[in-house]
Amino acid sequence: MTDLIDTEFGTITDLIRQHALRAPQQRALVQGERHLDYEALDRLLDRTAYALQRDGFRPGDAIAICADMSIEYAAIFLGALRAGVVVAPLAPGSGSTSLQRMVQDAHAKLIFVDAHGVAAMGQANVHGPARIALDDQTTERLLENWLAETGQQPVPVAAQANWPFNIIYSSGTTGEPKGIVQSHGMRWTHVRRGAAYHYDTKTVTLLSTPLYSNTTLVVFFPTLSFGGTVVLMPKFDALGYLALAQTYRVTHTMLVPVQYQRLMAHPEFDRFDLSSYQVKFSTSAPFDAAVKADVLKRWPGGLVEFYGMTEGGGTCILEAHAHPEKLHTVGHAAEGHDIRLIDDNGMEVGVGEAGEVVGHSGGMMIGYHGQPEKTREAEWFDPHGKRFIRTGDIGRFDADGFLTLFDRKKDMLISGGFNVYPSDLEDVLRRHSSVLEAAVVGVPSKQWGETPAAFVVLKPGQAVTTKELLEWSNGQLGKTQRLGSLQFMDELPRSAIGKVLKRTLRDNFEARGAIS
Repeated sequence: MTDLIDTEFGTITDLIRQHALRAPQQRALVQGERHLDYEALDRLLDRTAYALQRDGFRPGDAIAICADMSIEYAAIFLGALRAGVVVAPLAPGSGSTSLQRMVQDAHAKLIFVDAHGVAAMGQANVHGPARIALDDQTTERLLENWLAETGQQPVPVAAQANWPFNIIYSSGTTGEPKGIVQSHGMRWTHVRRGAAYHYDTKTVTLLSTPLYSNTTLVVFFPTLSFGGTVVLMPKFDALGYLALAQTYRVTHTMLVPVQYQRLMAHPEFDRFDLSSYQVKFSTSAPFDAAVKADVLKRWPGGLVEFYGMTEGGGTCILEAHAHPEKLHTVGHAAEGHDIRLIDDNGMEVGVGEAGEVVGHSGGMMIGYHGQPEKTREAEWFDPHGKRFIRTGDIGRFDADGFLTLFDRKKDMLISGGFNVYPSDLEDVLRRHSSVLEAAVVGVPSKQWGETPAAFVVLKPGQAVTTKELLEWSNGQLGKTQRLGSLQFMDELPRSAIGKVLKRTLRDNFEARGAIS
């Protein structure tokens, strides 16, 4: 049997069928006490694809899924792809108004929900798409009653590389969410690079970030494409994660930086056997160099950090285990990726200068769904007409081609006419022995226009006053960087994938008025 994964382009669902024929009893998905082997998963994909075709779906039509991670969620996602149907996975935490807008924007003709999804979207569904329940905790039509009978074969669909695969909606941390259309070709690119990270039929990947996030999908799809096993952990907690890792002899995982931080700080971390790990991945948020170093020291296996955007464009990769002297960076451009830096006028900056990061690769989004103007705003073209995606991040390359990030362009503040990067201030705050986490945002100032305001979470059992920490921090900072305000918090507001919601911090502060 020819190995499809070696072809220039193929589909993930065809690979799943191949594994179902080669190793039907191999576990594909595990959640708690339940599991699906590849034969059962392949049948469920057929039942889903047939049901969609029965209901009039054609390639390019869309469904939405608004639910927590589950075996059913994963199977519906994959089954829709087998029918050539586009999937819009929605974050239940987005709020009912935003969710309804996403459904309309995606032109979703059917919505799959669980109890959490129903609560998030609201009970009213007047004139909206029909809903199918992934669990039995709602009054919606049950999945089992919607699916086709076992044995029904859908009409084969030969997806093309340029067909839309999914629509991922941005987290909304910077404004109204935008639908990012990703292609089958982009996903195939992610799958094919899996061989470099030791994916195979013995792979066991533990996932505890949501399936609506590209963070999760970049390892979820490769694991199944190579015939491995995905262990689903719908709700993360450090001790539960470590127990699952030991029980299932996990080889791969994707975690966001705050999860690494909580795992490494857990008092029982070192008693678990994690020797089965081959590669651990991270993305989505800044990853503190000291935490990376701790992971390398105490957790077996490699550590790989991806830097990029859901929109695609260029990706940087840091193989931290191979470059322990570069932990302050996000690595260098991935093979075949073109990463450049530009100034405010769209001109490339010189060597060693800071600029906005733009990237080009074979895995770029088609565009923002139904928003051509927003798509154009996200694009930059070099003098030869080559298309790049703008990241909005400010960075600088070192002499070895490794990229150091300073901040989001939108987060940079101008205080008294000087550019101030919040990440520099956050690094200083985290060096204090009492500080666990810190976030800095620009807030209005009558004297300086903007001034930095810090929000700090202290380590358990630590005590320091606001005045003491403010004076200590400002003593380490330059005159133009000094903090105008500091506030302690029990925890920083974060998205479901661990990004600090700086907009929330800024909005709550600004409601109190400007600093004099």
